[in-house]
Amino acid sequence: MNKKAVITGIEAYLPDYILTNEELSTMVDTSDEWIMSRVGIKERRILKEDGLGTSFMGEQAVKRLLEATSTKPEEIDLLICATVSPDMLFPATANIISDKCGILNAWGYDINAGCCGFLFSFETVRRFVETGQYKKAILVCGERMSGMTDYTDRTTCPLFGDAAVAMLIEPTDDQNLGFQDSITHVDGIGRHYLYQTAGGSLYPPTADTVAKRLHFIHQEGQQVFKYAVSRMADVSVEMMERHNLTADDIAYLIPHQANLRIIDATGRRMGLTPDKILIDIEKFGNTAGTSIPLALWDFKDKFKKGDTLIFSAFGAGFTWGSILYRWGY
Repeated sequence: MNKKAVITGIEAYLPDYILTNEELSTMVDTSDEWIMSRVGIKERRILKEDGLGTSFMGEQAVKRLLEATSTKPEEIDLLICATVSPDMLFPATANIISDKCGILNAWGYDINAGCCGFLFSFETVRRFVETGQYKKAILVCGERMSGMTDYTDRTTCPLFGDAAVAMLIEPTDDQNLGFQDSITHVDGIGRHYLYQTAGGSLYPPTADTVAKRLHFIHQEGQQVFKYAVSRMADVSVEMMERHNLTADDIAYLIPHQANLRIIDATGRRMGLTPDKILIDIEKFGNTAGTSIPLALWDFKDKFKKGDTLIFSAFGAGFTWGSILYRWGY
């Protein structure tokens, strides 16, 4: 019998330090009113400690997940990490997290899909799980976005925050629960509008690339906004039409938390009332591919078994997509 991949546990790690709009206004020419009116972010968590990276946050989230689900590290047979901010180019952050958590019987690797990291990695993990080959998989979404944020750039520095989320994903025979469908897209034109110039093989790190500030996020906001508004809304409506869903059929939309105006536009296109759109961008900011699972964790007490959820995201690449999911517990 065919299996479905279902999330059976979810835990998160958030750094203690809270960077508020008021503090940002002492660093660059900005204000709480300016940030809130444009993106809807009030504060964001920042991992400030030296020598700590994405694997530290992922480690904390995974350890909490193992404890919460009474799962032993040796039971895990797959661990994948979605991140654009790995500890280092190699080894994979997934491997580092596994080592730190005593997960010795699993294999895994990293996936880089920008702010669609959760969608693309969940699509990947569910295929391994639905074959029945793997019984207990962990998907970690983690980002230390502050490490590539230029805090002299008023257009990008208010946007990003740090966090990690870990999910236990297992097979179920119940066809009405878990991962139901996905629509995913890539358009490489995004490489011109949202990118990090240096640090890869094209421009390896040098004193010159550091001096020119080429290791920070570069974003052409108007172009990214234009593509994001149309693509996120289009793919979410396409998912509804594919499964003959109305707004009444959907319990919640869980969108990528990048910009309140993009989220609002997507919800309107889907015909959803505001109470059906889960938003926590105000307190966490844009945590890239971690933002959807962070919202899942943040609002998990609202979900009932069988609730129909739509996940929708847009990110660097450009990447965008939607997942139809039914809550499993």
